[in-house]
Amino acid sequence: MKVNYSLDDLRCFCAVAQYGSFKHAANTLGMPLSTLSRRVSKLEEALSLRLLNRDAHRVQLTLAGQKYYERSAHLFDELEDITFCLHQDTVQAKGGIRISAPINFGRDVLTQYFNAFLKKHPDIHLDLRFSNQNIDLEEEAIDVAFRIGDHNPGHWVGRHLTNIRFVICGALDLDVASIKTPADLMNYPTVICTPMFSWQLQHRQTGEITTHKPSQTVRLKVDDIGVLTEAIKDGIGIGFIPDYHANPLIESGECKHILPEWHNQPRGCQMLYRDRNNMPLRVRLFIDFMMQPFQDNN
Repeated sequence: MKVNYSLDDLRCFCAVAQYGSFKHAANTLGMPLSTLSRRVSKLEEALSLRLLNRDAHRVQLTLAGQKYYERSAHLFDELEDITFCLHQDTVQAKGGIRISAPINFGRDVLTQYFNAFLKKHPDIHLDLRFSNQNIDLEEEAIDVAFRIGDHNPGHWVGRHLTNIRFVICGALDLDVASIKTPADLMNYPTVICTPMFSWQLQHRQTGEITTHKPSQTVRLKVDDIGVLTEAIKDGIGIGFIPDYHANPLIESGECKHILPEWHNQPRGCQMLYRDRNNMPLRVRLFIDFMMQPFQDNN
């Protein structure tokens, strides 16, 4: 059965039933008495039932009205509870935040800031979804997403955090005397971290741009920088590693920097969130917290 009335009509009826008076209910709801009477009549007409018996002195529920009121009144109490709980989200730093981030950047760079945020806000918890796949942010109900490269889904706000450069690395004992240009890399076995199937390279001094696409020489494909790094150090092949991960390895002598005058064109890292307004306080605090260390480092 499809009925044609609004929740406000039902609220009007419940107020009259609660107070036993149209006048009292109208004053409580802040509406004219005539409007209240019309709304209740509309509800009765939609249900094809008389809910109230009215006379000049009193208002009484019919049997149908009693059943309807008993089943309906609690709905508004629940709505008020829900509204109160949702309002608390705007004023209290508590609750959960669902976050999406790339596996390697999330683990190697972001995790330290996530932990610091949790220590600062003990009533907030994070639900971390690390993946190198561009998941559907809406379907997964993501509050904040971190993306590498040009990703800015419609209706999401994108805030630039930092630029990431990749460098070419090889095993410490690898003979690189014959590697003078990116074209020479085709003669060496390669390990790839997906989805970086091609390496967009730029010369640091001249600005020259070229693309290296390993094909026949690929020995290993993996989606984890840690596994990639171990393969490089073990001499399985040459790899392309983000500078935040590669620089400590190069400085400690665990791997060799190949063609140091070449690196990739910088790939931006963005923090994405759904809206600038009408967000829970916990999400706003998280966004502000995450922006700060990257602003300090830029």
